[in-house]
Amino acid sequence: MTGDDSAAAEPRLIRGVGLAGATTLNMIDMIGVGPFITLPLIVAAMGGPQAMVGWVLGAVLAVCDGLVWAELGAAMPGTGGTYRYLGEIYGRGRLGHLMSFLFIWQLTFSAPLSIASGCIGFAMYAAYAFPSLDVTWAARTLHVPLPVLGDINLSVTLTAGTLVAVGTVAVAVALLYRKITIIERLSNLLWLGVMLTIVWIVASGLWHFDPALAFDLPEGAFTLRPEFFYGLGSALLIAVYDYWGYYNVCFLGGEVREPHRNIPRAVLLSIALVALIYIVMNISVLGVIPWREFEATANSDARRYVISSFMERLYGRGAGLVATALIMWTAFASVFSLLLGYSRVPFAAASDGNYFRVFARVHERHRFPYVSLLVLGGLAAAFCFFRLADVIAALVCIRIIVQFLAQTVGVIVLRVRRPDLPRPFRMWLYPLPAVLAFAGFVYVLFMRPHFQKEMRLAFLLIAAGIIVYLVRAKARGEWPFGNKDSSPQRHRGTAS
Repeated sequence: MTGDDSAAAEPRLIRGVGLAGATTLNMIDMIGVGPFITLPLIVAAMGGPQAMVGWVLGAVLAVCDGLVWAELGAAMPGTGGTYRYLGEIYGRGRLGHLMSFLFIWQLTFSAPLSIASGCIGFAMYAAYAFPSLDVTWAARTLHVPLPVLGDINLSVTLTAGTLVAVGTVAVAVALLYRKITIIERLSNLLWLGVMLTIVWIVASGLWHFDPALAFDLPEGAFTLRPEFFYGLGSALLIAVYDYWGYYNVCFLGGEVREPHRNIPRAVLLSIALVALIYIVMNISVLGVIPWREFEATANSDARRYVISSFMERLYGRGAGLVATALIMWTAFASVFSLLLGYSRVPFAAASDGNYFRVFARVHERHRFPYVSLLVLGGLAAAFCFFRLADVIAALVCIRIIVQFLAQTVGVIVLRVRRPDLPRPFRMWLYPLPAVLAFAGFVYVLFMRPHFQKEMRLAFLLIAAGIIVYLVRAKARGEWPFGNKDSSPQRHRGTAS
């Protein structure tokens, strides 16, 4: 399906999001609560302020991958993002059918995981103001033995904060249950709160900035030994999580005005702005609080409130509470943006006949995919019962293997297979950014201590998805068991 075809196939959706709305949606998705809780982790991973290398290289990786999204998003500006791209790249009646299905399969888990991480972070900062939210009511570790792969351990916890996280999902669903043009205005309002938070933190850090603290490098900080490269891999995992979201506009491409121009601009503009914000913010904070203090709190509850503690140190308890409120606003804005973008993907798949047809239902009055919104919201609420560290690690590994690696290779494959495809935006310095993005993601997957833990879960999910696909394809006479047409035109409105 070409860009024009994908756009024409979605007349039921309203193209109500402009460049400003698309950029703000990406930015509030990217910022979220991540950078406010992961700074101690990234400092501990690299063992000092040289951790800023992780932020810089993370930004380079985001730009390289963003150019992949920009080219594909401009060429195929329909709703669904990667779902549409993989089908077109690898052949809709062949391997692309499997790849698109696997993407939707993993999205069923990774999208709610991503949303849940924002909700859990929201509840973590709420506990700064209300410590009773941290009281554990029940906790249990689930052991899942697997042949060949080994055991998978999942920690489930119930606290008052868990209920706050679940309530956050419910409020986001309620606000998104309306017309897209109203949602754009809401996103702009949320973006203002996010920017106010960032400006206050950065200005406070720069005003009290001490270069001796910010650049207090330990001996051998940049010695190229195995510990440095493993630490960089762990730091990049965190940076990748914090930067992700620059592609959110691609998932709702069918609702973007002038998508051929606005999608690439929104992707690249949001990366540039957020990278600048992250680097300046983290340097300013390291110039106030010694990095060794950050490292000491990396594995304690204190890391949850690092920015609140930062403001309390500078201005007192009241400032810490105000900072907490603003960061909770930022976390909610991210949840709002994530749920908006991801809810459009199962809708696109169902509209093509490649997912359960109930997901193709559109609200009769406000014209948005309400079933998809409600299902993803419900799953995100369930994932709020897991530990944040497990949620983030599982999310990043699953998403890289099933989505990002296939897509970075795919942009090159599509250039070879479909040189005639209109490309309103063409990747700069092609194919170098795609090659660098692929190498960067592979580095993140494998250059970390104990990387096998998350890889087991990712491979289990992929194996289960392939089995489900093959059973379904066998029953429907589709690839690789038959030549029956599996194109969207055949199946539209008939998925089961």
